Amino acid sequence: MTNYLNAKDLKEQASLVDLLARLGYKPVRKSGKEQIYRSMLRDDDRTPSFAVDDQLGAWFDHGTRKGGNIIDFGLAYWKHLSFTEVVEKIQEVSVIVPADRAMRPRKPVKIPHYIVEEVKELGTHPAITDYLKSRGIFDIAHNCVSEVYYYVEDDKGLKKHFFAAGWQNENGSWEVRNKYFKGCLGHKGITFIPGQEKKLAVFEGYINFLSWKSENPSLGHSVLILNTLALLAAGIAKAKEFSWIDIYLDRDQPGHTATKEFLRALPYATDRSSAYFGFNDYNDKLIAVLQGRPLVDIDGRKQKSAYSI
Repeated sequence: MTNYLNAKDLKEQASLVDLLARLGYKPVRKSGKEQIYRSMLRDDDRTPSFAVDDQLGAWFDHGTRKGGNIIDFGLAYWKHLSFTEVVEKIQEVSVIVPADRAMRPRKPVKIPHYIVEEVKELGTHPAITDYLKSRGIFDIAHNCVSEVYYYVEDDKGLKKHFFAAGWQNENGSWEVRNKYFKGCLGHKGITFIPGQEKKLAVFEGYINFLSWKSENPSLGHSVLILNTLALLAAGIAKAKEFSWIDIYLDRDQPGHTATKEFLRALPYATDRSSAYFGFNDYNDKLIAVLQGRPLVDIDGRKQKSAYSI
């Protein structure tokens, strides 16, 4: 019987480069600590744009502006599998040395030294303002999002300074976004915003939460943002505290798979993604509204409301 690791241990022990090699993918070139591949998640990657930093256990697809850990990759690659099935699949394909077997001690991987220098209210930096306006959420983001100024110090002590829109997760780490970067300063975690004691709205990303909030400012649900589908199990555990659960995950294959798993665990929850039918996520729909593009519902009729129940 296979002794499967849990998701947390898998993220720490499995090699994404090894997994890709066993799936038949080889890097085209190396850039610093990153291995660069032609994206296996897209069919139109003519210029290699899929980067893997195996020391950090992270990947980023520059074509889709999405990335994450080895489990996030598995969810995107095996779109038809559930979260649990993806965890098992990664372990079936990868070679992972059991913890009780003699092996060369693995040196702990140090995440680049992030230092948050300053946190400001929105409206200070024009680039951050423009980014949030381009996503249609600048006005609603006040009191929900901050401007985060930080630097990354490499092994040689060299500092690179950055800025981004950001919000904190349950670990106190900053989830940061700007036009060119999506990441987390520290340990990933869910973000929970308390509201009504019985009602909960669940989102994959914070920007989708703000998009929902901009269309439904009077709704007082408590809100849970996963920040990554790798934290689906943690999100489900938190959601069990609520008797009314609305799910707003992406309408792509990983999102559909995650929604099914959520509903399997909590059958009384409701999939509300029909609110942005025809779009990948809530923010895609919001941008379409702001651009004046026509919207249709599941039956092909013009939508009257994003939240009809």
